[in-house]
Amino acid sequence: SKESGHTQEWKRQATQDRDPADFLTGLGIPREEIHQDVLDFWASRDGRPRDVGGGHLITGPIHVEGAEPGDVLAIEILSVETRANWGINSTGARSGVFSTSYPGFREGDPALDIPPESGRHVIHTGMADGVEVAFLADDIHVPLEPFMGVMAVAPEDPVMGQPGVTAPGVQGSTPPGAFGGNLDGNHLKTGTTLYLPGFHPGGLFYVGDPHGAQGDGEVSGTAIEQSLTGTFRLSVHKDRSIEAPMAENDEHYILMGIDIDLDRATRHAVRAVVDFLVEEKGLTPAKALSLASIAVDFRINEVVDITQVVSGFIPKSVFLR
Repeated sequence: SKESGHTQEWKRQATQDRDPADFLTGLGIPREEIHQDVLDFWASRDGRPRDVGGGHLITGPIHVEGAEPGDVLAIEILSVETRANWGINSTGARSGVFSTSYPGFREGDPALDIPPESGRHVIHTGMADGVEVAFLADDIHVPLEPFMGVMAVAPEDPVMGQPGVTAPGVQGSTPPGAFGGNLDGNHLKTGTTLYLPGFHPGGLFYVGDPHGAQGDGEVSGTAIEQSLTGTFRLSVHKDRSIEAPMAENDEHYILMGIDIDLDRATRHAVRAVVDFLVEEKGLTPAKALSLASIAVDFRINEVVDITQVVSGFIPKSVFLR
């Protein structure tokens, strides 16, 4: 249990829910480069009941004192830093947007020209010209922007039939939702504050799925899954209410839409932007929709986690007061 306003550091390891000693050494990672705390954690899991499997290692729940259902939990992302000089990315003809659950594989869809199976890639990272980068190839350096892919509160009441619920009362970590979760937004990095609606006493915060770098969409199915250390400040806001995740940084207010269907996710994001502009900035709905069309960027955060996330970025610079 943590007081509201408490600052906490978490160390996260990417192992894709597999025995790290076997999984990572099998990919060519020397055993001495695997953190001992990860090996110790995995060994401690022996004999623990597991209702369902999953693809993420997640820390939580963190009980925040004073948080009640209906409150907002603010997660200030104070820093996110790499703790290993390598990460993993997965690709293939049946991963990411090429998964058989996405358009292109359905009866009547035109054939897809898709790449061959290729599996997992170990990508090494380090400094180049004063910038931390991923060395995708000798002549391709991708700047790192580390962030946690999963930040969530406990969902209200997972029931069978909802996305990611395969056992009564157990929410899978793959699909994001109103509770946050696997948002996979590369903007949720150092300097950003994420706001989540609370559904249970204490909020019950979770964090995991560390990413070294990721493009909007996460189209292969994963980012650079890389071990990170994150420092966060958790605070309770009782003077506001939200229905879905939102965020802000120095440059933008960020409103999110989440749905199985990408078109509906976009509509949810636009509605969230319009509502925010009406309620927080005093615009009429018509003015708000106009501003959304001429000044707000709508970005697809991810399209590979059952439910899809679209975020609207409202530039703070357009408001003169």
